[in-house]
Amino acid sequence: MHWCLGTPDAPTAALGRDGHPRRLSGPDAFLPPVPLPRRMWASSKIEFLAPLKVGDLIERHSSIASITEKKGATGRLVFVEIAHETLSEGDMKVRETQSIVYRDAAVADAPLSPPPLGTDGFDPADWNTHRTLSPSEALLFRYSALTFNNHRIHYDLAYARDEERYRGLVVQGPLTATLLLDLARRRFGDNGLRRFDFRGLSPAVAGEPLHLVLRGDGDIEFAAFAADGRQVMKASATI
Repeated sequence: MHWCLGTPDAPTAALGRDGHPRRLSGPDAFLPPVPLPRRMWASSKIEFLAPLKVGDLIERHSSIASITEKKGATGRLVFVEIAHETLSEGDMKVRETQSIVYRDAAVADAPLSPPPLGTDGFDPADWNTHRTLSPSEALLFRYSALTFNNHRIHYDLAYARDEERYRGLVVQGPLTATLLLDLARRRFGDNGLRRFDFRGLSPAVAGEPLHLVLRGDGDIEFAAFAADGRQVMKASATI
C-alpha cells in the first residue's frame, strides 16, 4: 500500500504533545500552522494509475491543494487538502487527495466518543461480501509503525481518553480503509480497483468487532460498521 511509502521523517524531538510533528510557521513548514490543536485524517480520494512493484524506486510529491474553515457541531473546523503524487521511474502510479481536519480541544468533561455499544446488531444481508474482525492493540501498533503514524490516540490509552475524550484506542482511518481495500482484493484480485474514495464517519475502537462490507461489481460501495450497526466509514470504488 502506498501509505507505507514516503513517510514523515520528523525526529522524536520534533514531535508535539499529540505525537504529530510540531507545527512550524517558518519557510521550511509544509502544513499550515492551523491553531486548532486536534488533527485527524478525514478522507481520501485515490486513483490507482498503474501498479507499484517490489524494487521500484519511488518518488512522492506533495502540495497543499486547499484550506477551508467551517463551523461544526463541536466548534471550528479547518480542512486542509493535500495532493500527493506517487511516481516510479518518472511515471505516475498513484494520485491522491488527502483531507486533514483540525478541531478545537476536547472539553475536559465531554462524553467519551463513540458512545458505548448498543444492543442492536449489524445485519449484513444487503451486502455481497462481509468480513468481521476486531482490530487489536498490536495491529494498531504495527500499522502505525508501517505508516510512521505517531498520533497518540492509537497507542496511548490515557491520552486518548483523558485528553481527546475517546472511549478507547482509536483505529486509524487509513487502517480501516486498508482493510476495505483488502476486502476488494479478496473479491476482485490484486490491483482490481481504478479509483477508491473513503470518508471517516465515526471512530472505531480497538478490541471491538468491526464489520467490513461491499456490494456491486462495477461501481463498488464499501462500508465499515461497529458491532451495533453504527457506521464507521463509507467508501466507493470503480473496477
